[in-house]
Formats: sequence, structure tokens, C-alpha cells
Amino acid sequence: MQNFYLILTILSFALSGVYFLMWRKRFNVYSAVFYTIIPFCELGYWLLSNSTTLQEAIIANKIIYVGACFLPLFYMLFIYSICDVRIPKPLTVAAFAAATLIYSSVLSIKHSELFYKDISMEFNGDSPVLIKVYGPMHTVCVIWVIVSFAANLAVIVYSFFKNNKVSIKHVMILFIVDVLAVFFYFGRRLTNSDIDLVGIAYLLMQAGYLLIINRICLYDISDNVIEGLIDSEEHAYVSLDLSFNYLGSNITAKRILPALADLRIDAKIKGSELKAINEWVWDFIEDGKSDLDYTFEDRIYSVNVDYLFNNKKKYGYQITLNDITEERKHLDFIKNYNTILESEVERKTEHISEMHNKLILGLATMVESRDNSTGGHIRRTSDCIRILIDSIKRTGAYDLDDEFCKNLIKAAPMHDLGKIAVDDAILRKPGRFTPEEFEQMKTHAAKGAEMIEQVLEGTDDEDFKRIAENVAHYHHERMDGTGYPEGLTGDEIPLEARIMAIVDVYDALVSKRCYKESMSFEHAFGIIDDGMGKQFDIELRDSFYDARPELEKYYSA
Repeated sequence: MQNFYLILTILSFALSGVYFLMWRKRFNVYSAVFYTIIPFCELGYWLLSNSTTLQEAIIANKIIYVGACFLPLFYMLFIYSICDVRIPKPLTVAAFAAATLIYSSVLSIKHSELFYKDISMEFNGDSPVLIKVYGPMHTVCVIWVIVSFAANLAVIVYSFFKNNKVSIKHVMILFIVDVLAVFFYFGRRLTNSDIDLVGIAYLLMQAGYLLIINRICLYDISDNVIEGLIDSEEHAYVSLDLSFNYLGSNITAKRILPALADLRIDAKIKGSELKAINEWVWDFIEDGKSDLDYTFEDRIYSVNVDYLFNNKKKYGYQITLNDITEERKHLDFIKNYNTILESEVERKTEHISEMHNKLILGLATMVESRDNSTGGHIRRTSDCIRILIDSIKRTGAYDLDDEFCKNLIKAAPMHDLGKIAVDDAILRKPGRFTPEEFEQMKTHAAKGAEMIEQVLEGTDDEDFKRIAENVAHYHHERMDGTGYPEGLTGDEIPLEARIMAIVDVYDALVSKRCYKESMSFEHAFGIIDDGMGKQFDIELRDSFYDARPELEKYYSA
């Protein structure tokens, strides 16, 4: 008997391992809980079969009843989610409370007569046998299991006849597993077997649902394309498997191709109304591309077909219809009004550039609003970068072209963007940081560069993107290599970051912070001057000297 339960336990952990290897964001939390609880219930049966004392047997029994109390609930929620049937939240909360109450009575075994009025243990050969006198909560537990299975069966039958959002294959698997689970759950009571067959029921559930889970993520079109586009009236999506069986579509597709509305999941695409879909896919298969148009109610749609992937494996075809009516009208407009087009392009470009700049300042302002120690810092550093750049040009410390200067001034507000990823408890701390907190704060440099790379991904202005990333990433590096995050030295540090470093530190020194008063100009100048060659670029000393009067005038104002 011990070996039987051990084998069930090993198989259960293996099936749960397969599930978690397959896990995707599309999988719901109920299935995750389901595959987490079952192996430990199987383990409980094995521990019970190896118990040598009543106390050990009671502990194992309590582990087993985690399944009897909570699995019916998560089993039911899992099935209802597969069948796309919603359970009111108050009912779910009440069911969880009921399961918790039942399990609380299980935990009280030997301390009360709620679940067992009496319990003892004897041995049948080497196998322990619990002798139990059932209490009222045990009856409640059995009723709870029966009601749960009945509720599952009801929704399965409903889905078979009424719900075309669910695959017939899935409904049949659910039905078979549900019926067999009931049989094995009550099998010991019906057959007077020495072996508890509930463990077999659990394995059947795990195996049956793996068959469903392996394919279920394909049936929801929202898992394959961006959710916002799915809801758009301009884009239609239809998914097929490799055998041309229907997997799903969005509302727009059903409006353009009305026959889809009555088509059942996993049904073959056929009929005159859906003939176009087959033609599109075959065109893609034969030519490796799809360059077709489809007209519906005076709207023109471009048709694109591509492969549908699940974990990098081809599982079907994704058909996308994009409304290009306005684009076609616009092309006609272009042919006749080139002058107007050029004006429109210029206006759009200016608008995009304006939006781009506002986005940059908006992100930087959002960061600053979280940091109660840097009020006005991004505005001041932007102004001071401009002052210092003018001085660098006058002194000739470096030959800066106008594009570089413009990009650096525009990038300056983004230098602390990474602070948005720093915990509020650290970022808004009124005093100085502990060493551990400072290590966390130091991560903002690398995180800022990563965020800028993501925000500016795809931009045509690669020079600005590079400068913005460098400013955020390296403005805390030091010329002597003791800075962070990478400990760069000398010319390894990008020039834009060396310029930013001086302005950033100077503003911090002469500005009031929550943990210090503002420093005098003379004192701040001395600190910057002492840091030349160690913290700051010695080549910028003369430029900083030249900028000093204008900087002090700016901060005095």
C-alpha cells in the first residue's frame, strides 16, 4: 500500500511540474492553486500509509483534508473559467469561507468532536488503519463535495448544449473527468477497499486538465494580439489552427464576416460566406505572403496572414484585417495635392516633436514629484546645462556641434528617470540613506538608461537616444573610477555624462534639500574645483570657471 501511494505522489508532482513548465500568463490562478494543492494531498496519503503513531496519522489526515475542503472550490472555479461562466464574487467569497470553516473543524481533531467524535488507530499487517467516529462537520464536508461536483456537472452539461464559446473536446474531457472523479472519490465507500482511491481521482483531474491547458490559450484571441487593438473598430482578427479549424475572432471580425458569429470553436472553416478566409490562408501558404484587399460596406481592409505561435511552435494562422479606407483616400489626395501634403507632413512632424518633448518632460516631472528632495531640480539642471555648454564653446574646451548641444539640453531632464523604479520608502526618505538604501538608490542610473531605451525605441533620432541613455547611465561615474554603476574612468565616460555630472552636483550643493540647507556659492565652487581630475573632467575646469558668474546669477534669481 505504501508503494501505491508513493507512486501516486511521484506522478502527481510530475504532472504539476509539467503544468508549471507550460505555464503562461494566460493561465488563471485557480489552475495554479489546483496543481499546487494536489501533490501535497497525495503526499498526505503516503505519509498516512507510513504512520506509526496516531499523532502522525492525524497530521497526515489533516494534510489530506486540505484537498477535500479546498479542492472542490478551486476545481469548480477552474471548470467555470474554462466554460466561460462567471460566478458572482460574493458567492465565491462565501464558498471560500465555507471551505475554510470545514477545514477549521479538521484542524480541531482530538480537540473537539466537530469533525470526528473519536479517532483511534490499529494496524492491518504493516498498514495503519484509522478508526473514526464521524462528527457533524464530516457530514457537511461530504455534502460540500457532492454539491461541488453537481455544480460542475451542471455547467458542463450547459456548455455542451448552449455555450459555443467552449470546445466540444474540452466539454467531453471535463465530463469524463468529473464523472470518474466522483466514482473514485466514493469508490472506497462503495467497494470497502483498503486503498483510498481519491488519489487516482486527483491524478485524473491533473492529466485531463493538462490536455485542455495545452491548447486553451489559443482559444482566446486577446492572448495573441494587443488587447487595445482587438477592441478597435479598425482591426479584425481571426485565428485558425493548422487544420483550418476556427479558434476565435474579435467583435470587428464577426461584424465584417457575420458567419463567424454562429461558428463554434474548433469547427472547420467552410461555406460560401467564409470561403474568402480559406483563400487568404492558401495565398499565404503558397506565396509566403498575403497582399490582398477585402471590401465590406464601402470600407476597404488590407488582409494579412501570419503564423500563430504557442511557445515558439506553429499552431495555426493569424488573419488580420486592417481598415485602410482612410489611407486609400489619403493616397488619392496625395496624387493631386502634393503641396498640401508637404504642409500636412510638416505640421504632423512638429506635432509629434512637440508631443515627444512633452513626454520627456512629463516623465521627468513625474519622477521629481515622487522625490521630495529634488523640487525644481530638472528645470534647474536643464538651464545650467545650457549655461555650461555656452561656456565650453567660449573656452574651446571641446568642439561641440549644435546638434550635440541641442540633444544634451533636451536630454538633461531625463538624467534621473530611473528613480521611478526606486521604492518610495527610500526615495522619499527625509534623512540620509543607510548603506543598503544607498545601494538601492544607485540602481537608478542603470534603470534610467533601460527606461530611456524603451521609451525611445524606434525613434529616428538615434543621436538623441544615445545621448539621453548616456546621461542617465553615467552621470554618477567619476574620472578616477570610483563612481557608479560601472566604475568607468577618464575618457571611458561619455562627454555628455561628464558635463551632466558637474551640473548635477553643483545644483545639489547650492539647493536646499530636506536633509540639508543650501551651501554658499563659494563653498560649492570650492568642492567642484577640488573634484576636478578626480570626480570631474579636468578639461572642463576653465569652462566651469567661465560659467561661474552666470550660474551664481541664475541661482541668486
